[in-house]
Amino acid sequence: MTKEAAEAAEATRAAGATAGTRFEVLEPERWEEWYGALERAFGGPPEAPEERALWHGLTECDRSLVALDGDVIAGGASAFSFRLSLPGGAVVPAAGVTMVGVTPTHRRRGVLTSLMRRQLDDVRERGESLAVLTASEPAIYGRFGYGAAIRKLRIDAETRRVSPVGPQGTDDVRLRLADPREALGACEAVYAALVPRRPGMLARRPGWEELPLLDPQRDREGFGERLCVLAERDGRVTGYARYATRLTQSRGGQDGTVNVADVEALDAASYAALWRYLFALDLVSTLTCHDRPVDDPLLHLVPDIRRLRLGVVDSLHLRLVDLGAALSARAYAAPVDVVLEVADPFCPWNAGRWRLTGDAKGAVCERTTDAAELSLPTGALATAYLGGPSLASLAGAGRVVEERAGALAAASQAFGAGVAPWLPHGF
Repeated sequence: MTKEAAEAAEATRAAGATAGTRFEVLEPERWEEWYGALERAFGGPPEAPEERALWHGLTECDRSLVALDGDVIAGGASAFSFRLSLPGGAVVPAAGVTMVGVTPTHRRRGVLTSLMRRQLDDVRERGESLAVLTASEPAIYGRFGYGAAIRKLRIDAETRRVSPVGPQGTDDVRLRLADPREALGACEAVYAALVPRRPGMLARRPGWEELPLLDPQRDREGFGERLCVLAERDGRVTGYARYATRLTQSRGGQDGTVNVADVEALDAASYAALWRYLFALDLVSTLTCHDRPVDDPLLHLVPDIRRLRLGVVDSLHLRLVDLGAALSARAYAAPVDVVLEVADPFCPWNAGRWRLTGDAKGAVCERTTDAAELSLPTGALATAYLGGPSLASLAGAGRVVEERAGALAAASQAFGAGVAPWLPHGF
């Protein structure tokens, strides 16, 4: 064990001792009790039985931690073994941090810090250079070196005032309604083909294909069952959309809403045809969609973008667990040769100076004693890692300091990805 790892482990033990808790790996037979404690930590009603069953099946108990006060579960944290797409098309292992919570009786006693410490040590030992999560409270995870690497677009449009205009070939796309489960194989083939095209997407492991089909009736809020429409060209499926509608009556007549869950396509004509279909549904006046890329091509298919009534919020938060391996794993939009001085108090093995050299074909990131050209905390580097927020924009907020003139512009360009990163579903 390195000196840095030993210090981190000691910090975990100290925090646990302060909290009066111990930390163990989840025993499968205690899953219901553990998950129930996490539900109480988050508040609100219990999940629908079918949703609970899905997460039970997907939980990796050997990657799940339990915080115990005596024999009482005081909190927990888990991780999924994901594969995440990076700029350049590589798809690499990443820990999908999930189910993190502390019961109200044990908060502000160091339990969460201990869970995060123990979990990141485990991720490092498994050889995963990245950890990712979606945050109920984003401010919490910045303390542990996570950065908001992906943002998502929300749409709330009046359908009668939006008419997407497709490229040549849009009218040749055949659309047909299909049973969501019967169409699952074709939809998953489209999704899998898209993963390496955009950073931040998750390659679906067995069992995860069930997530898009999860549609508990008690959670529909007046919407009907989820429907699926397929786009086809030359006899093969080239795209799909999943959606549900809610029909309401107003003084002016039917005033329904369509809630769009997924829209994916392999080509521009299929993509345009699907959106045109969704905006033209009968008896519907509003279209909502809560998770699209911030550079969604839909923005260029509509004559008046204002009618989409857009909003942007954070989505995926990312942590560099093994900084050298992580920066070496992705490709870079332009040649880069820069020395980074990185501050990382929570994972001290990442702290210090690193020389990153690379281009579109690959990269190497190694320790160096050369003078720093950019200085930044690990969270800022994580924010820029997938090519979303730029190093230049972070510098404008004071989170990156240029130590050598010209280094910032060159590195910021290199870290770009061509397309915005996007997380297509939560976990």
